Amino acid sequence: MDIERHPLQPFIPEAARLLMLGSFPPARHRWSMDFFYPNFQNDMWRIFGEVFFADKLHFVDTKTKTFRREEIISLLTEKGIALYDTATEVKRTRNTASDKDLEVVTPTDLDSLIARIPMLETVVTTGQKATELFASHFNIPQPKVGGNVQFTTGGRNFLLWRMPSSSRAYPMSVEKKSETYSKVLAALNGEVTMTHSACNTKDTNHT
Repeated sequence: MDIERHPLQPFIPEAARLLMLGSFPPARHRWSMDFFYPNFQNDMWRIFGEVFFADKLHFVDTKTKTFRREEIISLLTEKGIALYDTATEVKRTRNTASDKDLEVVTPTDLDSLIARIPMLETVVTTGQKATELFASHFNIPQPKVGGNVQFTTGGRNFLLWRMPSSSRAYPMSVEKKSETYSKVLAALNGEVTMTHSACNTKDTNHT
């Protein structure tokens, strides 16, 4: 098995307050655009469309089967949302995009990544493996899907939210996932964040 290096640099807007972390991008042949969550079958940008515009197709170009990359970047910059993953080098044990088939060779240097985001307040993990890696690194309990825990590092206090995977393989509708994501994303619109509810559904993330 060849070692794959992460093909993207962290996306960090100047005023980022929220950091979203997946596991690792899918193989390049699954990409529909040159950015995070590039698989057209992944619903992350449909979730964002639903949360921010009440339209899950807002960022979807159905004709060319890709996403509206520049509009996505514009929204992320406006809302202060940074993106990266919890692994920088992996091996794929099978030819899939599934977390269960990823062997992490080199985890992301999370301390350095967080230190690069001076206004950061909240971290979101978007799947089981990302949550496991993050929680293990900071020696904190893993929150339930849709829930959060507090943690401290570098003398700063943060909130870690665990969101459901945006993969189609995760057994939840786009609308239901959007409702869960809105618990943390709503705060970026100046809205009151809803109280989290427990959810024990098994999570598998495909970025």
